[in-house]
Amino acid sequence: MKKSRIIGVGHYVPERIVTNDYLSSIMDTNNDWIVERTGIIERRWYTPGKETVTSMSVAASRMAIERAGIRESDIDFIVFATITPDYFLPGNGVLLQRELEVGNIGALDIRNACSGFIYALSVADQFIKTGMYKNILVVGAEIQSSALDKSDDGRSSAVIFADGAGAAILSAVDVDQPGILSTHLHSEGQYAEELFCLAPSSSTEVRISQEMIDRGDFFLKMNGNAVFKHAVVRFSEVIQEALDANGKDKSEIDLLVPHQANLRISNYIQQKMGLPDEKVFNNIMHLGNTTAGTIPIALSQAWEQGKIKEGDLICLAAFGSGFAWASALLNW
Repeated sequence: MKKSRIIGVGHYVPERIVTNDYLSSIMDTNNDWIVERTGIIERRWYTPGKETVTSMSVAASRMAIERAGIRESDIDFIVFATITPDYFLPGNGVLLQRELEVGNIGALDIRNACSGFIYALSVADQFIKTGMYKNILVVGAEIQSSALDKSDDGRSSAVIFADGAGAAILSAVDVDQPGILSTHLHSEGQYAEELFCLAPSSSTEVRISQEMIDRGDFFLKMNGNAVFKHAVVRFSEVIQEALDANGKDKSEIDLLVPHQANLRISNYIQQKMGLPDEKVFNNIMHLGNTTAGTIPIALSQAWEQGKIKEGDLICLAAFGSGFAWASALLNW
């Protein structure tokens, strides 16, 4: 019997830095308003023609593979989390497979938005525990900036979302080794339209039309108040669920890595759990909300900053579009 362990992490964020002052020049907002409501100072947006979801995921994956000390050819499966693939179809998993020297391995796409990486991690964990695969590349990557309404009407979401990619290598290890202890997945689809993007849609006469464009159906729509209200409840529940499942107390957590939805949400959860600053990792201030990319990017940055050590108890938690939420508890 085997268990799975993260043995390498990597990330890539676009070179283009978008400041609050820049956003203030194109829409009715200002730095103080953005920082007060989101905690974000700046974020990264991709450069069209230079960066793609695929190119970002390749860079993040190669970093993770190098840090894991394995070869690309050692990867035997890919699980790719994104809601912003380069094509309507196929998914981005096969595009990443094409760019890496991994052979004709399987590639699975996950569309669970903000909780996508933890869902992908959970899927990979099951494959490894059953003995089907030994080394799985798990990726979370997004280009959200092209789906944002950058007018005054869309400012509440345009100031939040950003672009980037993160990757992790999940490898089979003996059960007495550190690794993933458990994952916990939930959804509540009655709130799907509180954070969604209507177009393109296969359930309309055509997938995209001039009328859809004129209405802005392809822009991300978010009810920020509803998301916040549910997030603070579900984050707390799913973190506690992971702790209870493994007989752990919140005081034993060495690092909580929450989905970077909003700094106010992260701060609320931190205060509710009574965790000191050094036990919660946030990078939304400089990278914004990269949806499925936030947790793997944060893991990679936390590791390279020395905030994660071998054997540490790490808790991952996410909430977002769907509504879907998830957690994972693991020993590094």
